[in-house]
Amino acid sequence: MVTPESIQNNIAQGMATAHLTVVGDGQHFEAIVVSEAFAGQSRIRRHQLVFATLGDRMRGEIHALSIKTYTPEEWQAAAAS
Repeated sequence: MVTPESIQNNIAQGMATAHLTVVGDGQHFEAIVVSEAFAGQSRIRRHQLVFATLGDRMRGEIHALSIKTYTPEEWQAAAAS
């Protein structure tokens, strides 16, 4: 069974993050990923970077994953508002 922790572990192992949370009910998941790797990247490219950390799991195990991506600066600005 897919757990939020297993998704979080895959992302953390695949890319450096300043903040990472994953929540979900076993079928639907939401991830917040904050990384310097997102600087200068389009939203689509950011999602591709996260999907790459999950590999084949996105084709079979994980059916619904909503991703919100931020650079550390964007994350700080969002927290301040």
